[in-house]
Amino acid sequence: MTTEYYSGPIVDAHHHFWQPAINPHPWLADGVLIPFRYGDYSAIKREYLPPDYFIDAVKHQVVETVYIDAEWDPQDPLGETEYIHTVAQRYGAPNAVVAQAWLDADNAAELLNAQAQYPLVRSVRHKPGGAANPQEAKAGKRTLMSHDGWLRGYAELAKHGLHFDLQTPWWNLEEAKRLAIDFPDTLIILNHTGLPSDRSPEGLAGWHRAMAQVAEVPNIVVKISGIGLADRPWNIDDNLWIIRETVAIFGPERAMFASNFPVDSLCGSFDTIFSGFKQAVSDLPYEQQHQLFCRNARRYYRTQQQSPAGQDSQ
Repeated sequence: MTTEYYSGPIVDAHHHFWQPAINPHPWLADGVLIPFRYGDYSAIKREYLPPDYFIDAVKHQVVETVYIDAEWDPQDPLGETEYIHTVAQRYGAPNAVVAQAWLDADNAAELLNAQAQYPLVRSVRHKPGGAANPQEAKAGKRTLMSHDGWLRGYAELAKHGLHFDLQTPWWNLEEAKRLAIDFPDTLIILNHTGLPSDRSPEGLAGWHRAMAQVAEVPNIVVKISGIGLADRPWNIDDNLWIIRETVAIFGPERAMFASNFPVDSLCGSFDTIFSGFKQAVSDLPYEQQHQLFCRNARRYYRTQQQSPAGQDSQ
């Protein structure tokens, strides 16, 4: 077996920028700590803008990035979109945006129309909640993906050519599969590898079954990111099988790598994580590696170059 570590351009398909001192992110406010899969996240309650990001990413050839909504005040979703466009205008990054939209809100149709007018918005995200563990899912607890009011909002996405970024644990993916089948014209981009946080044999088996089922539907793709573990440094031994199986399940044409920075800096450095990604797929043909690291994210998010990434254009 020959290996060739990927050395080409990278489009980071999932990251955040923020300025907690001036941005209304309730979960990043002083004195607030919500339950979080990585535990105490106080270390990321700091300003994080493109210059900070490109220092973290300096060892890798990141050429474009995709900003994901960061749970800005839900009373002002357009405020976040406006803010991140000013960041993009100043720094040349991000190059595409996943905006916030509460699909069960009374004004969901109006909001989606407004979000779609921004030049970098390609997708929206609304975490659908639901079962906290596989047992609750088996007992019948459902997410917003099964609620009529939410589905009315979801139906508006295709009218604007918007994708849906889905963040939900693997035990809710049966609902996601039904959603994708019922709305074939809307692309679902599954965030954070289906959240395989339970690394027991039973947990990994359940995750694998769920991912295989949802991958049967062609309008679902996946981002390989967010696979760190609480209180444990990110290392390839913990994550190699998950990375390899995700690529095998979805194929290199329907998966993409992402940093989830600065959140995943709680688990490891940018270099550790992306070097791990590169190691995990180094035996694949270089063209497939390019799909995973660059082409797929560029294609799905239609990234838009504005000025040299990481440089202040003012």
